[in-house]
Amino acid sequence: MNQDYPVYLYLDVIQKVVQQPIAFPPQHQKQQPGLEWAMVPRPIFDYAGFKGSGKLKGKVALITGGDSGIGRAVAVAFAKEGADLTIVYLNEEYDAMETKQYVEQFEVNCHLIQADLRDPSTSQLAVTSTIEKYGRLDIVVNNAAVQPFTEDIMDVSDEQLEDTFRTNVFALFYMIKAALPHLKKGSSIINTTSRVAYEGDKNVIDYSSSKGAVVTFTRSMALSLVEKGIRVNAVAPGPAWTPLTVSTYPADHVAILGTDIPMGRAAQPFEIAPAFVYLATDHSFYVTGQTLHVNGGIIRYS
Repeated sequence: MNQDYPVYLYLDVIQKVVQQPIAFPPQHQKQQPGLEWAMVPRPIFDYAGFKGSGKLKGKVALITGGDSGIGRAVAVAFAKEGADLTIVYLNEEYDAMETKQYVEQFEVNCHLIQADLRDPSTSQLAVTSTIEKYGRLDIVVNNAAVQPFTEDIMDVSDEQLEDTFRTNVFALFYMIKAALPHLKKGSSIINTTSRVAYEGDKNVIDYSSSKGAVVTFTRSMALSLVEKGIRVNAVAPGPAWTPLTVSTYPADHVAILGTDIPMGRAAQPFEIAPAFVYLATDHSFYVTGQTLHVNGGIIRYS
């Protein structure tokens, strides 16, 4: 998987048409999680111009949903900085194996765990397995999520509501409780929230609500852990070209994804990953309880 040429081509196109909306071919995947290998075009998760400098050398990061989308881009960026990885994924085996093969070219280890984060035992399994393999855990990235599309709250079933919060919120509690005994001063927890936590979205009501909970959870945990020297922050991406997007929205929504924001386009995953690198390293040592907004210029909240 050589991403060098597509990335350079992509950036060249962006430079030439920066004032014009850039849309993607209409498509929809019926299953969640979505599959990155089935997207057309494939998301761009790496940029050869981003050179690692060993900022995470000797560190170990656990990334949920690290097999694809933003999680894959974060895994690649961390690997470039020297971190060994554990990736937890649900059932996207082909995507997970692609990610493992790609990151290991940077001479790091990548440990895959296929399990359901809605089950509290999965977090304990992931952490225990990570400690057994690497002997330490320094960074936890809570990134996995589901995003059901519904046009009316009356269509949000009790089962869907519980599933959304169990995946997007409960799993964060489970993972931090499992990881905390192994984290130490200087460790970093990074949660993926969303721009819709601040704006709302009438078509993903339960998802938006769950991401609002992630913001508040991030702030609360930052206050709870600050005396231990453990930082807790979040990243709020705007629209992005990921499997979550194409497995959520109908094809006609996908075709105009991101064209209404100031930059006129959705993000590619590699453009979001540097925010996670910053929050994972000592460069952000004075930052906790914050949310970094990587959203193409949206300014609609305080």
